[in-house]
Amino acid sequence: MNNWWSLGEGFGQRGTSLPLYQIGCAFCGEEGNFELEHHAEKRKANSSKTLNFDTYKCGNCAGYVMVLWSASEHGGLVNYKCLPWQTGKVKAPEYWPKEVQRFWKQAHESVNSEIWDGGAVMIRSALQIALRKNGAVGKDLRAEIKDLGDKGILPPVIQDWANELRFLGNDSAHPEADLDDLDPASVKEALEFLDYLLRYLYDLPHQIEEYRSKKKKA
Repeated sequence: MNNWWSLGEGFGQRGTSLPLYQIGCAFCGEEGNFELEHHAEKRKANSSKTLNFDTYKCGNCAGYVMVLWSASEHGGLVNYKCLPWQTGKVKAPEYWPKEVQRFWKQAHESVNSEIWDGGAVMIRSALQIALRKNGAVGKDLRAEIKDLGDKGILPPVIQDWANELRFLGNDSAHPEADLDDLDPASVKEALEFLDYLLRYLYDLPHQIEEYRSKKKKA
């Protein structure tokens, strides 16, 4: 995201209003239980694009959360950022395969909690399921990524990135007795790779289909 005006443009979820039910209190963990305390907005010049600045009070613990959100200029998508952000709990898009959603969620929650071994296993699981659901075959993750690249499903830049990740060459799911501690930076890099891979495999095709559907109706 280059600036706040990019919020909701090209990446987000379906809708035109803030999905308040998804937002969790950073202090007590309660989700969707908020009262609006303050609202301000800024409209982009010569556009219907609007940035919303909202402050919500948690109905459970009275903690405050600031939310910056915006719908896309042409409708259909909405995205938001929170301060403070609730750590630990994350939500995956509903159009991802259920298995991918489950392992991706656990991967993020583990990394947020600095549980590096658990995070590594969940990252691998999410990667492998996503790759295989797209028809990948191979002896390991790198080979499966190369297979999808050879089939024209993944671009060369994804393959190049995968080859740079030392994490993909290790098998944390089957540890040896003398296995060294995982490098947190490597696990975070692998999680970032997972996010971009899923965005490419699922988010972009979904957004293109949404655009085609809106264009057809128009």
